[in-house]
Amino acid sequence: MLVYGRNVAERIFRDDKFLNKIKKIYIEDNYYHKIVNLLEKISKSKIKIAKKFELDNLSSSNHQGIIVDMEDYQYTSFASFLKKDSRFVLILDHILDPHNLGAIIRTAVASSCDAVIIPNDRQVLINSTVIKTSVGAVFDIDIILVPNINSAIRTLKDHGFWVYGSILNGTDYTKVDYSGKVALVIGNEEKGMSKLVKENCDFLITIPISSKIDSLNASVAAGIMIYEVVRNRK
Repeated sequence: MLVYGRNVAERIFRDDKFLNKIKKIYIEDNYYHKIVNLLEKISKSKIKIAKKFELDNLSSSNHQGIIVDMEDYQYTSFASFLKKDSRFVLILDHILDPHNLGAIIRTAVASSCDAVIIPNDRQVLINSTVIKTSVGAVFDIDIILVPNINSAIRTLKDHGFWVYGSILNGTDYTKVDYSGKVALVIGNEEKGMSKLVKENCDFLITIPISSKIDSLNASVAAGIMIYEVVRNRK
């Protein structure tokens, strides 16, 4: 997996648990000299000083002068997550935009959410764009890949979670009690939550918006609702 961007790369270099996952580092000479102290624990054989065009050939995105080739992202198993004393989890119902996913994960980490659950089909997975958009936050939270969201919801309910789904015409999100164990569901950017996911929710909640727009961006809506859960618990 190729990971790019200075903030993400420096996040990786500062954490010893990631160092043995690095296969190769491609870095422009001028940037290498700025962070050479962060690379002291990494074998010189894994570092390649490269020209900008070489990095451009590896990634068409804004790599900022560094690309790290590392082992693929490792998801947390649902079974191991259930053994933890978690109280707030985010469920994403087929988010397709990697920028949305990255932004949502970053907000989840900022708010001390315990985990993010995503389905393994019709859903963007953890890739280079998601990692860069999250500014490396994907490494600071449990991200769980499940084959079936509805099955995961039923299991969460068995473990004491109340499930809150975001829709366009539900109860005002500020008038709901979030004091228990919360699983907050954010739907697909275009279609929202699937019919069966809605039916499995305990509460259907809405952010009131002006009639001048149809809906909020998924990552914006997620951020607003995540912090309402946090505020409500204080």
